[in-house]
Amino acid sequence: MSATPAVPASDPVSSPVWSIDPRTGEQREQVGVEATAEVVDAAVRAAHAARGVLADRAVRAAFLRSAAAQLEEGRDEFVATADAETALGAVRLNGELTRTCYQLRSFADTVDEGSFLDVIISHPDAAATPPVPDLRRYKIPLGVVAVYSASNFPFAFSVAGGDTASALAAGCPVVVKAHPDHPATSELTAAAVRRAAAEHGLPAGVVGLVHGFDAGVALVVHPLVAAAGFTGSVRGGRALFDAAAARPTPIPFHGELGSLNPVWVTQAAAAERAEEIGAGLAGSMTMGVGQFCVKPGLVLAPTGAAGDQLVKSLGGSLADVGAGVMLDHRMRDNFVAGVAERASLPQVEAPVLPGPGPDAHTVGPGFLTVPAAELAREDGPHALLLEECFGPVTVVARYGEVAEAEALLARLPGNLTATLHVSAAEASGADGGSDLLARLTPLAGRILVNAWPTGVAVAPAQHHGGPYPATTSTSTSVGSTAAERWLRPVSYQSTPEALLPPELREDNPLGLPRTVDGRREG
Repeated sequence: MSATPAVPASDPVSSPVWSIDPRTGEQREQVGVEATAEVVDAAVRAAHAARGVLADRAVRAAFLRSAAAQLEEGRDEFVATADAETALGAVRLNGELTRTCYQLRSFADTVDEGSFLDVIISHPDAAATPPVPDLRRYKIPLGVVAVYSASNFPFAFSVAGGDTASALAAGCPVVVKAHPDHPATSELTAAAVRRAAAEHGLPAGVVGLVHGFDAGVALVVHPLVAAAGFTGSVRGGRALFDAAAARPTPIPFHGELGSLNPVWVTQAAAAERAEEIGAGLAGSMTMGVGQFCVKPGLVLAPTGAAGDQLVKSLGGSLADVGAGVMLDHRMRDNFVAGVAERASLPQVEAPVLPGPGPDAHTVGPGFLTVPAAELAREDGPHALLLEECFGPVTVVARYGEVAEAEALLARLPGNLTATLHVSAAEASGADGGSDLLARLTPLAGRILVNAWPTGVAVAPAQHHGGPYPATTSTSTSVGSTAAERWLRPVSYQSTPEALLPPELREDNPLGLPRTVDGRREG
């Protein structure tokens, strides 16, 4: 038996955690202090001790529904606090909170229904080659899950967001590392979830919360943490992913890191509806001040009159979009610097130059153009344009021949989404529409046709993930199957009925959907 790895030591002096107003850059209030390794250890151990109380599926489902009710009850305070910390606006935040509550209830329904346990029974078959013994398989919780909150979704991808809800649905307690852009919102949300836990006799440790960069590092290497979910940057996510893999016992790290979300507009589509596509692109790329993980950051548009009209429509639509406040001043500075660096590259033009807004706290939207053939060159100077730039900017790559677009697509890394805009004839299956879609499919986890990627529906068939660096695994972080990330299969062979878990007993006392000898029941 190997020794339990030690928790890293930390500086006993903790830095204060401040809630910052992004509209002014001023400190609003001190929320707490950054967690030391000792505080992280205590939170993880409290969560670890809570594993047993989550074993009851009925309790888990009721807990998730109560958490949704608690959030709705405090809606006004939650939205006001989140807006003060993120400047995302009451309309957007109310919608996001509604989505978060729906997501919690959706996972409660998933728990009640039971298919996520994936119960499979194979009865003995002595005539098979080789002979089959009695085998019964289902999935069990991994243990404590570390959740790293996102900056741009203070509700839906934060303390009570999809990672937390899916982990709790799977039977895993969580410890959340709060994002520094909304610490007060995180504390309010954690308190609401803990009130919901208390309603069902669950300890507060079932959902832990810690603050601070060092706390995030200590969390992923803690020996009692069994898995992690992350939404953030490529740099930060990759560092944590590597730390998770370098542990004496590596753990699954489900990270969402970065995505360009390419859009391919065919010549025929541009000829049919250039103005509509340009206006739709403007609305999608500026939603949330361009701070959505599925923002279309690269658009392949044809040259010629139709493509010119699309670009003109995009520019005209952006002129109607006012300057906006980004989530924090660091992101604003990175956006301004990133746009300037990209705009300085050879053969890059800026019909509408994005960058600083009318004051020190805002940014204005815009777009850059570049010949697709230049961007496709592996030895060219434009590699930076193939990296995500967080904020209200997109790159329009103009192509003449389809081969130029295909060469550029071949250079792209993995993405969350890839979008194809086609003509009516192409959409009907004529004129090679199916072939075009097949070229996009290897690039992303969600493929859209004649739509825009911003907006990720919470639905069983949803997939929010994609090839690296979009995500570090093949799983989804949205939809009911997100719970599968926090489970592992175990099979019982030749086990007496009295010793089997209730989920695997012959009489199916829990009434679970299951597959028996290859046939689906329930």
